[in-house]
Amino acid sequence: MDELDLIRERAETVGFAPAEHLAPARERLLTAARGGRAARPRRWFWAAGATVGLAAAITAVVALAPADRIGVGAGVANADPVRVLSEAASAALAQPATAPRPDQFLYVKTEFPGYPPREVWLSVDGTRDGLIGDTKAPGCRDGKAHVSGANDPSKEGTLEDCRPYPAYLPDLPTTPEAMSAYFTAHHSGKKGDVNAMGKDVIDLAGEHVLPPASYAALFAAAAKVPGLTALDHVTDGAGRPGVGITWPVGPGASSEAKPVVLVFDATTHQYLGTDGEAITVKAFVDRAGQRP
Repeated sequence: MDELDLIRERAETVGFAPAEHLAPARERLLTAARGGRAARPRRWFWAAGATVGLAAAITAVVALAPADRIGVGAGVANADPVRVLSEAASAALAQPATAPRPDQFLYVKTEFPGYPPREVWLSVDGTRDGLIGDTKAPGCRDGKAHVSGANDPSKEGTLEDCRPYPAYLPDLPTTPEAMSAYFTAHHSGKKGDVNAMGKDVIDLAGEHVLPPASYAALFAAAAKVPGLTALDHVTDGAGRPGVGITWPVGPGASSEAKPVVLVFDATTHQYLGTDGEAITVKAFVDRAGQRP
């Protein structure tokens, strides 16, 4: 039995948390401060519902065991990072799969402290023209895409070589071992740079959607990374409280470099974002510019 089998077994047996355990977390979420940041470019390499980055959490929230039973509550000291990520994998696996149509768009709203939110409409299959804020994000059709937003006005509207960059990734690995191998083959930083891997996890859990089994494998694979640290009393970019997971800063990094912090809801174990940004809306829509 591997890690994902254990996660499946837990998801089937642990059940739902009672209302008295959910009420405090719900109240915190309702009263949490909202913020924003200037639009950022799309990040890293491959690239995270209603409020979280789990594929099926776009429309549903499932609470597993109460936080005080597993030791990852928002006020618990010395939270176990492997347990936090394992619970995140369990929460992902418990969600129903909701595959979009190829002609739809993934809408993601990301909030940042002190700046306007970022909104994107990304083509599900990568072939249709989407939007990043007010800027067109050309789709790739037959290996060609129209140039948009070029520094050289003469290139605006011309064709360039491309490959589709789909927002929905249905074919990623579904086991921790295979997902770890995928990370190794597609890492964004130098080989062995676990901080870069943390950023890659954020990219997959941010402006992309995976099937639940792939999300479970993603977090279970992340749990295998050496040097993880769990942080109590952290908040995401919208001020929502949770438990944080960090990776070590890579060798040779600046003395001022700070590790990326992934934030998970302490009750539902769902991915919220990072300490600098928060995925607050994530849904499929029928056209670019449409909001759910």
